[in-house]
Amino acid sequence: MVTRAAELSGRVGARAPERPDNSAAWRTAAAVLDPEVPVLTIEDLGILRSVDETDDGLLVTITPTYSGCPAMEAIRADLLAAFRDAGRDDVRVEFVLAPAWTTDWMSDEGKRKLEEFGIAPPQPRPRDGVVALTLSLRCPQCGSPDTRELSRFGSTACKSLWVCNSCAEPFDHFKAI
Repeated sequence: MVTRAAELSGRVGARAPERPDNSAAWRTAAAVLDPEVPVLTIEDLGILRSVDETDDGLLVTITPTYSGCPAMEAIRADLLAAFRDAGRDDVRVEFVLAPAWTTDWMSDEGKRKLEEFGIAPPQPRPRDGVVALTLSLRCPQCGSPDTRELSRFGSTACKSLWVCNSCAEPFDHFKAI
């Protein structure tokens, strides 16, 4: 067996899988870019769940960021192409919906890349109890906290559109899920 992600037991308290080892198969899958945010790999995004050697070949398991995410078929095609380029034609890609993906699974490196790309990274989700009200986000262009939301919906369904009152630059915010 090449790798197996840690078992997750439900959305609350679930963790993203730890990078299991330095296998070539995991590295090949982990390097595939998200087509909607091309500075993030699927590992940065936290949707790469496992890469397992099976009797039928390699099984790559990914979790969509939300049900109906249009990028999933493109990611499947990109994974299959990456493995073909690496000499593997015996690869299947499966989508796993449970536990549901959360922005908590995004790596710190991924959040840093988002900000450098001009997208405000998601804020931490409340675990339980009172839900914190987000008054503003820090502008990824100038760093000012003087920002406001323009639209709950941005360039993709997983982002909202904000503007900085200091530098007047619009920016996407990756919604916390």
